[in-house]
Amino acid sequence: MAADPAPARSARPEAASGVAALLSLRSAEDPDRVFAEAARDDRCLTYGGLLRAAGEWTGALGDLGIGTGGTVGVAIADPLGFAASFVGILAAGRTVAPLDPGATDAELAAACARCAPSAVFADRPPPAGLAVPWLTPPSGRSARPGAGPAPRSGLDGAPGTDAMARGSGGVVLTTSGTTGRPKVIRLGAAQLLHTAGCVVSHFGLTAEDRGFNPLPLFHINAEVVGLLATLVSGGTVVLEDRFHRHGFWEAVGRHRATWVNAVPAILARLAVLEDGEDVPGGLRFARSASAPLPVPVLERFEAATGIPVVETYGMTEAASQITANPLRARKPGSAGVPVGTEVRVVMGARSAVPPGEVGRVVIRGPGVISAYASAGYEDRVDADGWLETGDLGYLDEEGYLFLAGRADDVINRGGEKIYPREVEEIVLAEPGVDAVAVVGEEHDVLGRVPVAYLVGAEVRGPGDADTAAELVARVHARCARLLSRQRCPVAYHVVEELPQGATGKVRRVALAGTAVVHSLHP
Repeated sequence: MAADPAPARSARPEAASGVAALLSLRSAEDPDRVFAEAARDDRCLTYGGLLRAAGEWTGALGDLGIGTGGTVGVAIADPLGFAASFVGILAAGRTVAPLDPGATDAELAAACARCAPSAVFADRPPPAGLAVPWLTPPSGRSARPGAGPAPRSGLDGAPGTDAMARGSGGVVLTTSGTTGRPKVIRLGAAQLLHTAGCVVSHFGLTAEDRGFNPLPLFHINAEVVGLLATLVSGGTVVLEDRFHRHGFWEAVGRHRATWVNAVPAILARLAVLEDGEDVPGGLRFARSASAPLPVPVLERFEAATGIPVVETYGMTEAASQITANPLRARKPGSAGVPVGTEVRVVMGARSAVPPGEVGRVVIRGPGVISAYASAGYEDRVDADGWLETGDLGYLDEEGYLFLAGRADDVINRGGEKIYPREVEEIVLAEPGVDAVAVVGEEHDVLGRVPVAYLVGAEVRGPGDADTAAELVARVHARCARLLSRQRCPVAYHVVEELPQGATGKVRRVALAGTAVVHSLHP
């Protein structure tokens, strides 16, 4: 593991400044320093270019009559274009509604109905019949080829922060909806910068750090941990349009990345090196978020790459990160310790439970919402500001959080509660299993029983049915040996892949419709 990084040049100025003033500060420090690079071509965006982009957005939105605090949709597939738009709109004091540029017309129309933007700026065609103005982003001249220094004259005419609003911007997003109907969430710029500052402090990020982000930019993780944490630290972020397995490590090495922002599904794929592939040096850590990280995946990745994995826990309602493992005191299987957010584990009417006892995870803090922007969730935040996360877990004696799973995912088998994660960890430890999801299936007598859907490393399709049969036989034998009879799956289905959302979360509600290569009903 590399030595601890040097102290940052500026000590967290974001707390009192807002995005516009922070951007102005970074540009004044070094306008030619690169803020963002495109992972697969030679384009980059400097801090000076980012300040110019903010000025363009301020002027364009003013011309459209979208005032301070107004909501602006962004459906931009190009990573640098999105980065300039996201930071520029925040600096202009408006609210960004990040939209999935790859969504269907119906999905985009539904998202616009929930977020209610005054206009959408996009690099894709609009959905048919959408009443919201669909516009081309401002010029985009801020991104330039090459990563070398730009001439100082490139700042001529750049706006001062007096041309930009302070503190009134933010984001409006909807949750993934993997466990229920989507919720609308509004976060202010101060909440976003609070969490971004906590990420920077916890991981010791400095202006010399270079993050590699292959995660979708229309989700809170990449926006706060990728873009805004980079702005706070004064460093550089390398942006992919999406995760590309082929050539991943070559791109990481070419851009001299010092850390990687990932999710468990990505780490699982990177844990198996391709022929002739080398892991570059200089990487301090890989950060895992979005979903619980199975211990077997962590162990395989670290053994294959030599890079330490830092598991974290976050959610949109908390502007991303809630807990994170310390770099030098990691606990496999744990989501880490609270970072800038209060965390409790409770039962009943929010009575705290002893260490080691599973209960409901509740949170509050400067980055956490005080209410949802959509109706029907008024009971999720109590009078003291504690938000029900919907997750189950426990805190150990040292304050590390261990997640047991979503409350909605718990399987009640004849009165006995089964947490899918405890079964999934056992299945994943069997060699040849790449991924697994355990869900409850209706049963006439027991209520619900556990069923496992798994992906085999050597199973590519129906032609590999024999290989799949051998695999599930080994998996069942393992479960029978290590789990009580009640916790053993009543069926094992080998599938080609697990249905996933954009951030790698398994869409459990879609598992029943997945094509099965082989099944075992012991």
